[in-house]
Amino acid sequence: MIVGTCKLRSAADVDEDSGLVIQARSDRAAFVQLYRRHYDVIFRYCAHRLFNRAVAEDVTSEVFLKMVENFHCFKGTEAQFRNWLYRIATNAVNHHLRRMTRRKSLLRAARERANSQAADCGQSPEKLALLKDALLALKPRYQTIITLRFFENLKLTEIAEVLGSSPGTVRSQWARALAKLRKQLAVEFTEKTEVIENEQ
Repeated sequence: MIVGTCKLRSAADVDEDSGLVIQARSDRAAFVQLYRRHYDVIFRYCAHRLFNRAVAEDVTSEVFLKMVENFHCFKGTEAQFRNWLYRIATNAVNHHLRRMTRRKSLLRAARERANSQAADCGQSPEKLALLKDALLALKPRYQTIITLRFFENLKLTEIAEVLGSSPGTVRSQWARALAKLRKQLAVEFTEKTEVIENEQ
């Protein structure tokens, strides 16, 4: 199973831990705690983008390696730290997708995993496969926005921070991404229907 459930943290939890980032600069135990607190969220995001557990694990490892290398440069709260990690993860995922020379193999792998994931999401394997195909057909920035909004439940202002854009820009890109996803889903559904009709 790629996608796990994650307990949402309350505002009180975030306030209570707001000093953890500062503490982690000089306290190894606090640094480990910060890493553990954010690993699952970043892994889940990578898994939603890549649809492959092994690849998502590799990319997540790269993200946290970059986090360790650049932690001394980060100045901000834990909420900003999470968004900083999302930004690193977005860049790592996009870099991985650009490196891939055989994108069709990723789509095939996504279809193979659809049966096992469908039960977890409450969706039919066909619908899940159509959604994955449609999402992967979008450009990486739109994939990022849709994944952060739908799967990670980030607000548009938080997505703007992750992407280093203004909220207005992200809002318009969000609208365009949804329109393109709807259009792509319609294309995928039509093609799937034609294949089924031709097989009968």
